[in-house]
Amino acid sequence: MFGSKQGNRWCGGKRFVYALGWCPMIAQAEHCLLRLQAFKSPEPCDGGLAYTSTMDKTTFGKTGFRVTALGYGAAPAAFLKADQDKVVAVLNHLLDAGVNLIDTAAMYPGSEEFLGNQFAHRRKDYVLVSKCGQKAADTTGDAWSRELILSSVERALRLLKTDVLDVMLLHSCELDVLKKGEAVAALVEAKNAGKIRFAGYSGDNEAAAYAAGLEDVAVIETSINLADQRNIDVVLPVCQENNVAVLAKRPIANAAWKDLATQPGMYKTYAKAYTERLVKMGLNPADIAPLDWAELALRFTLTQPGVHTAIIGTTNLANAGLNIGYAEKGHLSIDEVNKIRQCFQKADPAGEWLGER
Repeated sequence: MFGSKQGNRWCGGKRFVYALGWCPMIAQAEHCLLRLQAFKSPEPCDGGLAYTSTMDKTTFGKTGFRVTALGYGAAPAAFLKADQDKVVAVLNHLLDAGVNLIDTAAMYPGSEEFLGNQFAHRRKDYVLVSKCGQKAADTTGDAWSRELILSSVERALRLLKTDVLDVMLLHSCELDVLKKGEAVAALVEAKNAGKIRFAGYSGDNEAAAYAAGLEDVAVIETSINLADQRNIDVVLPVCQENNVAVLAKRPIANAAWKDLATQPGMYKTYAKAYTERLVKMGLNPADIAPLDWAELALRFTLTQPGVHTAIIGTTNLANAGLNIGYAEKGHLSIDEVNKIRQCFQKADPAGEWLGER
């Protein structure tokens, strides 16, 4: 394990874990005790798979899965065409440390196949999440159609070398597609056939809020970070009301504090909006807490009420270890979070900064 755990107490030979956060009933104004639970050996989750882990876990909404605060997001490795040996080393390191959720998608080039080839033998160690709905290789049908979604599920099962997907998400369709109902119904059909355990949606803003209110949606993946805070107010309350699990994507804001010229590959453009926002916010970690940018960013995301897991996509082994250490330090204080939120609100008083895909 990396660093020392904070928020632990020993009593009667057992280690008890607690986390401080906000109580929604008092509008993020005071500390309240969110959970107090004994640390014990992993138990089988729904479906009979025993996901083993050495990190503290929380219940992943109504799925019943027990997940760690960190998950692995496979997009950067796929889009940056990272060295496969390095990615294998990073992901093995994360899994060995207890990280127990992997997020991928049909649209991430080669990702499902890579994960199947390299990590199918560790299937019991992680909750597996994929995404579909857009045209991809070896799929049939129109985007968001029943045919394409069912085809994508079969493709994912084959490439990931698994009998069942724990979660399949619709990959950022628009609100009108969700309201039509065909895409969600296709996921429900796959669930009833035993091919996926839970259905969900990956996206932002009003579409994500609408999806979180649907009875058949168990998981939402949405952008939450220093430079992307709208979903905190629009999406998270609906998720909490309906006990919907939340995956926070882009939790470190694509390291938008860096000079864009130094960003790798696609991130020169992908991180641009966040970089511009941080400049307008005038945010300086030294004014908030004695933390570096990455730690401040990750812990800000993990402090948000309703967030269960933040998916990191690092392809750097050292950074993977640092992220584990940051997560284990727990939540930021109310004062620290309020300062960050005030910077965002002051820079965007009209609320024009929408959640970014």
